[in-house]
Amino acid sequence: MDDALTSQRAQRLPLYIGGMMGPFGTIVILPMFPELRESFNASSAAVSWGFTIYLLPFAAVLLVSGTLGERWGRRRTVRGTYVLFAVAAVGCALAPNLWVFLAARALMGVANAFITPLLVAGLAEVVAPALFGRAVGIYSSFQAAGGALAPIIGGLAADTNWRWAFVGTATMAAVLAFVPPQGEPAYHADAEARPSFRALLTKQMIILGVGVMAAAAGPIGINVLVGVTARDELDLTGREAGALLLAGPVMAMLTGPLWGRLLDRVGARTAGLAAVTGATVIAGLLGFADTPTSLAVLSAVSGALIGFVAVVFQALASTIVPDNRGGALSFILAFRFFGHGVGPVLWIPVLEQHVLLAFLGAASLGVITIATFFAVIEPRRTDLQSRPDQ
Repeated sequence: MDDALTSQRAQRLPLYIGGMMGPFGTIVILPMFPELRESFNASSAAVSWGFTIYLLPFAAVLLVSGTLGERWGRRRTVRGTYVLFAVAAVGCALAPNLWVFLAARALMGVANAFITPLLVAGLAEVVAPALFGRAVGIYSSFQAAGGALAPIIGGLAADTNWRWAFVGTATMAAVLAFVPPQGEPAYHADAEARPSFRALLTKQMIILGVGVMAAAAGPIGINVLVGVTARDELDLTGREAGALLLAGPVMAMLTGPLWGRLLDRVGARTAGLAAVTGATVIAGLLGFADTPTSLAVLSAVSGALIGFVAVVFQALASTIVPDNRGGALSFILAFRFFGHGVGPVLWIPVLEQHVLLAFLGAASLGVITIATFFAVIEPRRTDLQSRPDQ
């Protein structure tokens, strides 16, 4: 029994650790906007594309990356894209101008599209159905840990040389390439039974996608507005802004397992309604924060609730189409990260004119997400896993 438990934990660990990569690569840029503006002689709006250009290709490729990865093999696909992610990060570190930097950031996003969905899909293969919510909660904690490290490293690099942050990113990806994840599915031996894209084009999947896109463009994508507010409105240094942005990911990291257990207990719909409602309210309140302390406290609460939302959506997306877990998760994540990419383009120009209006506008999109939970049918517990004896 102990040997079996140790083996299962060993299978999960590479999946958990790999979950750090996506949030790290996304968030590391946030504390260094002023330094990027100076290095590339660019405006805030132009530099903000360094965040958006990572997420838009990421979102676009996610529409197909999970299904392609399932067909090609999860481990082989993830290993190759870790290498590609490292190469792209080196391109960011060496970029002589903003155009090269943006091109490298876009390539990072493309690479990450093949990593993120296949990790959670693999988790569904090695965890018993009754414990899947808890496992996704732990995975979410590792994602939050990546998000927590990113502003620290990004902030420290901003105060010294921002390029070192991308050297660190490349190193992290290169190390992970030597530890491919477990959880390869066994049902693809027959070529005719391989996952198809058509299975993803259902009413339930589209509804879930719209809900997560609205949340990402609004209340669960609020960290971009927090980061810009900390630097431009409260005049914090890169290091101070990095420390402030750390509050949310740390709370998400600490509360992830709790949210997973709650999800197992009350179900995805109830958990999702509670999570999105809370995140929406706190996103609006962030617009009233006028000191570093109040912004940090509200950001910490927001981070915990954002982690809750992530747990719910990842659990739903990876179980709603059992025959193509990776494809379903990547399809839904495409909507999420399209929302994350569009959010800054929508709200940063508003923020430059009126801080409160930007936060309230972003928060209001949470109402759309709340509505979608009433239309989503939860998968039966017996559908959560194809191998329930593990």
